[in-house]
Amino acid sequence: MHFVGVDLAWGERKPTGLAVLDDGGHLVAVSAADTDAAIGAALAPYVAGDCLVAIDAPLVVRNATGNRPCEAALNRDFARFDAGAHPSNTRKPEFATEPRGARLARALDLDIDPQSRARRRGIEVYPHPATVALFRLGRTLKYKNKPGRSLDQLRDELLSLVHHLEGLADAPTPLHLDHPAWRQLVAGVEEAGSKADLRRVEDPVDAVVCAYVALFAEREPQLTTTYGDLAHGYIVTPSLPEGHRPSPRPPRAAAAPAVERTASDAVQQYALVQPSLREVADRCVDQITTMLDDAGINYLSVTGRAKSVSSFAVKAAREIDGTPYFADPLRDITDQIGVRVITYVHGDVDAVAQLLADQAVVLDDRDMGQETASEGRFGYSSRHLLLDMDAALSAGQPVQVQIRTVLQHAWAEFEHDIRYKGTIPEEHVPDLDRRFTLAAGLLELADREFSQIRDRLQAGMTGPRPEPDREDPRLSAQELAAFLAGQYTDASWSRTDHYAWISGLLLELGITSLTELADLLRPVDSEALNARLGYKHPPSAVRRLDDALLHVFADRYIRLHGNAHREDLLRARLARMAE
Repeated sequence: MHFVGVDLAWGERKPTGLAVLDDGGHLVAVSAADTDAAIGAALAPYVAGDCLVAIDAPLVVRNATGNRPCEAALNRDFARFDAGAHPSNTRKPEFATEPRGARLARALDLDIDPQSRARRRGIEVYPHPATVALFRLGRTLKYKNKPGRSLDQLRDELLSLVHHLEGLADAPTPLHLDHPAWRQLVAGVEEAGSKADLRRVEDPVDAVVCAYVALFAEREPQLTTTYGDLAHGYIVTPSLPEGHRPSPRPPRAAAAPAVERTASDAVQQYALVQPSLREVADRCVDQITTMLDDAGINYLSVTGRAKSVSSFAVKAAREIDGTPYFADPLRDITDQIGVRVITYVHGDVDAVAQLLADQAVVLDDRDMGQETASEGRFGYSSRHLLLDMDAALSAGQPVQVQIRTVLQHAWAEFEHDIRYKGTIPEEHVPDLDRRFTLAAGLLELADREFSQIRDRLQAGMTGPRPEPDREDPRLSAQELAAFLAGQYTDASWSRTDHYAWISGLLLELGITSLTELADLLRPVDSEALNARLGYKHPPSAVRRLDDALLHVFADRYIRLHGNAHREDLLRARLARMAE
């Protein structure tokens, strides 16, 4: 049996790494190819018989936006090791039709069901979490070329991966790299004079990792995890060892930038790119708003901004004991793009944070309110996520998302304006500190009371519904809200404008009375729909109605004029209902 690794390039003009192990874990071939035809020709001698081909590329992509469920699940385990997966969805051109990985597997006549025991199989793998699990790394090895990484750093990190792989010769499932082509690869790493030289040997090394993951999955299934399934996509990787923890991030001041920049240089460079970052911020606001609306989470507002040049300059000039705090401000200042989500109650803050964690790679997650409370104080409360979003969306920049309730936001804005924009006489500072602390405590209490009020109202809104206005064929947003509160008693509230929006969709369907709507919804098993859609937080009332209408009317509902902006999302959701 052969175990094949394919580090598949996303474009057919870039090289794909290929590696083959025999049944004893000996490397028998390692190379690179570009086109699908060239890949097929190189692998033909090894996939004609029993084989397991591990492909580092998505094989199944059904979701219209965000992460696949398998990526979200893997990220919950591995993102803190810098080994999270980037989103794959059908809005990306490379996944709009059949993914290249699936096309290659079909050409090689491989069964890609991860549960299959067929003689000739293919699986999707991902080298980064595999190396974390296999070698118990505190964080991933940084051998991929990114801004700020020098040639020496990339070479050292890739050599570290090489040495880890060679060390598997003594593992319970051994890997034997006693092949001339491997020695040539190692020499290519050691002698690389440019990043392009390293890039040429990086893909075949990654392919060796993939091939070993295939061997490991076959030999040690009890130590292997499959995130996801064939229906929605999956990733196979060695399991994260129990109790394994990430290593601390190095202090920013200790990070070695690729180019030493003064604060003044960084500000000049930032001034050039800041206009483009404003466009990125707008795209991020649109994407996060779409995520929240699609998930049915209630919120007050979503806003965003690119950090102003003046604010960047102030931050870039920050020093500690005469030493610049940011060695490379353009790289180390991570809130250049900021998005703020304001919710009504604290429970929705957690729901938003969980949703974003499922849809992007979380680089950092700080609950400022918990940090303040752990010190026995009242004060600033906000959830801060640092996200690595889709590169096409955010231009490779991390995105800071602040999530807070409307009361937390009011306190933060007022406190910021007074402390940082006003002039406070020194003798008044202690009294103002005390008053701000008192206000923070009162607002925390008010937040809790608002949550209790909402929960009490949702639990009790089952009384008589208002009669519709017989002179108006439309259902008003107010009467629809009251109807849905009784129809879905466990659902969270929706945004006020969403009730009016879905009322327009009902009018397009010809539904003009609450009686008609009640009759339509009576046979719908709402709980079964929720289970099929796999909600991780209670969907809002409007989202529950949206699901029911999609279930009943299917394509007719999708084609409504009011749904033109979200046809892909609805089709993906309808497919999940059908499954």
